[in-house]
Amino acid sequence: MGTSGLLSIDLGLRGAVVGLSLLLAGVALRDRRDSTVACLGAALLVGAAASAIGSAPTFPRPFEWWEPFVLALAGGNSVVFWLWARAAFDDDFVVRPWHGGLWAVMTGLQFYIAGWSLWPTFDRALDRSLSLTTLGLALLAAAQTLATWRTDLVAGRRRLRLVVLVGASADTVIVAAANFSGTPSMSFSAMASVANASALLGLVGLSAWNLVQSADMQGSILPPATGDASGSARGMARDQEGKPPEIEQALLRRLEQLMVVERAYRREGLTIGSLSAELGVPEYRLRQLINEGLGHRNFNAFLNRYRIEDAKAALADPEQREVPVLTIAMDAGFQSLAPFNRAFRAATDLTPTEFRRLAAAKAGAAASTDHSRAGIDQPG
Repeated sequence: MGTSGLLSIDLGLRGAVVGLSLLLAGVALRDRRDSTVACLGAALLVGAAASAIGSAPTFPRPFEWWEPFVLALAGGNSVVFWLWARAAFDDDFVVRPWHGGLWAVMTGLQFYIAGWSLWPTFDRALDRSLSLTTLGLALLAAAQTLATWRTDLVAGRRRLRLVVLVGASADTVIVAAANFSGTPSMSFSAMASVANASALLGLVGLSAWNLVQSADMQGSILPPATGDASGSARGMARDQEGKPPEIEQALLRRLEQLMVVERAYRREGLTIGSLSAELGVPEYRLRQLINEGLGHRNFNAFLNRYRIEDAKAALADPEQREVPVLTIAMDAGFQSLAPFNRAFRAATDLTPTEFRRLAAAKAGAAASTDHSRAGIDQPG
C-alpha cells in the first residue's frame, strides 16, 4: 500500500479516535463525575483526542496561535495516563497536589517546544528528555497494572489490566521508535503514524466497552457510585455459574469459619490461590465470591478487614496495654508497622496509639461509673 493509502487510513482512524474520545469523556463525566477514575479517564480521553489531532501528518506547520495548546494538552497526557492507571488499579490511591504540578510542568514544556522554540540544540535535548519522561511514565503505568494484579478481585478490571499493559507497551514502542530513530523513512513514518492511531483507537474503544459494562456494575473498574461495599445480596442473586444460592451461602460460611475461627488471615504469605485450594474451589470462583458476595475489590482489603478487627480488640484489651503496637500488628498478620498504620488509619481515622488511648479512657470511665453505682447501691 502506498503512502497516500496509509495516510487515508491514518486520518480515518484519527477521526474515529477524536469523535469517540470526546463522546466517552462526556459520558464519563455525566455518569461518574464523583469518581476519581472517571474524572481522570475523561481527562485521558480528551488528551487522546488532542494527541490524535496533534500527531497527525497533516497537522499544520508552522502553527497557528491555537495549535500549541493542542500539542501541550497531548504532551501532558502521559502524566494523566499514569495517574489514571494508579487510580484504576489501586483502590487506595489519592491524587496529590504535586501530581497536578507534574502535569503542569510537562504541559508547559510541551507548549514551549510546540510554539516558542528558540535554541535548536537546547530544544532538541529538551524534546528528547520529554520523550524519555513519557516513556518512563508509560512504564510506571504498566508496572502499576502488574503490581496488584494477583490481589485484584474485580473480573473486568483484571481483564483491563492485560489490555492496558499491551496497549501502553505498543504505543510506547511506537513513540520511542519515532523519536529516537533519527531520520526515519517516509514509509516508516506513515506506518508508525497508522500504528499509533490504531493503538489510540483500541484504548478508546476499550474505554467504551468498560463504560457499557459499568451500567450493570458487573466487572466494571469503577467502584459503586454510592461507595458502599455491601454487595452480598446483589452478588448472590446473580450467580453467573448457575449454582443454587444455598451452595454459595455454604461456601461463604466455610470462608467465614476459616477467617474468624481459624484466623487464617494471620498466616504469613496467605494468597487467594492457597485460600481457594484450602476451600476446594477454583480461584476465579473465590474471587467472584469475595468481590460480589462480600463487596471487596482487593484481596488485601478483604484480609485487612479481619486483621484490623483483631488489632482493635488487642489494642482495647487492658491486659495487653503494655504490648507494643508492632507486636500487635505482626500478630494480626501485618508484615511491618507502616502498612498496618496506613490500613488502621484508613479504617478508623485514628492511629493505633490514639485508638488505644481512647479505648483506655472509655474503659476507665466505665469502671468509674460502675464503682459509683456500686457505692450508691450500698446500704447506708
